[in-house]
Amino acid sequence: MPKRITLKHIADTFGVSIATVSKALSDSYEISTSTKEKIVAYAREHNYKSKSIDLSLLSKKTKTIGVIIPNIMNSFFAKVFVGIEATANKHGYHLISCISNESYEKEVKTIELLKSDTLDGIIISLAEETQMKQQYAHLKNAINEGVPMVMFDRVSDKIDCDKVIVNDKVGAFEATEHLLKTGCKRIALVSVIDNLSVGKLRVEGYKNALEKHNIPVEEKLIIRLGRFEDFDTALKITLSDKTIDGLLCLEESAAINALRIVNHMKYRIPEEMSIACFTNGKILQHLTPSISAISQHGKHIGETAASILIDRIEKDDQNKPNATKVVKTSFIERESTRKV
Repeated sequence: MPKRITLKHIADTFGVSIATVSKALSDSYEISTSTKEKIVAYAREHNYKSKSIDLSLLSKKTKTIGVIIPNIMNSFFAKVFVGIEATANKHGYHLISCISNESYEKEVKTIELLKSDTLDGIIISLAEETQMKQQYAHLKNAINEGVPMVMFDRVSDKIDCDKVIVNDKVGAFEATEHLLKTGCKRIALVSVIDNLSVGKLRVEGYKNALEKHNIPVEEKLIIRLGRFEDFDTALKITLSDKTIDGLLCLEESAAINALRIVNHMKYRIPEEMSIACFTNGKILQHLTPSISAISQHGKHIGETAASILIDRIEKDDQNKPNATKVVKTSFIERESTRKV
C-alpha cells in the first residue's frame, strides 16, 4: 500500500523547509517559478492532499478513523459500530461515522469527503448498489493515495485491503442442517439481500446442506425479493404449499415479517413450521415465539476491524501483506425451532 505523503516528506525530498513547500503549493510569489513547478509536479504525482489542520506539518497522526456503514436500521451494523468505537476509544482514536444508505453515489461522495479531511484510515462495509454495479474505482483510488482501509462483512476480492468477514456459507449450511436434523423435510429460503455477496454465499450454504442430506434443491422454494417487491404476497403464495415446514431467512427483518405471516396463516411454531434467520438482534429474543438465529458476532467484528486498522496505522508498515480475518458464526436455538 503506498504511503500517504506529508509536507515534511516533500520538504525532505527537495531539501527545503516545510514553509517553503507550503508557500509553493499556495503559489506564493516568494518562491521561484522553477521551484514551485517542481514541488507542485511532485505533489500531484504522489497524490498529495492538503490538510485542514497543521498536525500533518509535523507528520503526526490525527487519531481519527472514518467509518462507513450501509444501513443504520440493521442491528448487525449497529453492533459492529459499537465494537469499532470501543476499540477506537481504548487506543485514543476518534470516529467520523457515515451512512451510505445502500447508495453507490453516496458512498463515492463519502469516500471523497473522508479522503480530503484529516483522518488516518477508513473502515467500510459496501453499499448494496456498489456491489450490484461492481464499480470500485473510488475505493482503489483511496488506497492508492495511501489511505489505509479495512472492509468488513460486505467485501470484494477486487479490492486489495484488509478484510473482516464471517463464513456466511458455513453459517447458512449449519442452520439448514439444524432444521433438517430437527425433522424439517422441505425448507424454503427467504432472501431480501440477493444482490449482496453475503446473500449469495448464504444461498450456497443452504443448497450445500440440502445436497449433503440428499434432498433435491427446489428453486421455487428460494424466494428472492427486491427492496420494493411485495414480501407478504410472495411468502403467502409459497407457504400455501402445506408440505413446507421450515424457513431460513437471510436477514433479520425478513424473519420478523415471516413470523407475522406464519402466525397469520395459523401455522403452529415450531411443530408445523420452524424459522431461523441470520443476525442475532435483541428484538428476536422478545418475539412470540422467540426466533432462532445465526449470530455473526457483530461487536467482535467491529473490534477486530478497528484493531487491524489501528495496528496498520501505528506501525506504518506499508509492505505488510493484507489479510482476511474470518469470524465463526454461532447458531442460537430459541422457541421457533424444535430441539434436535
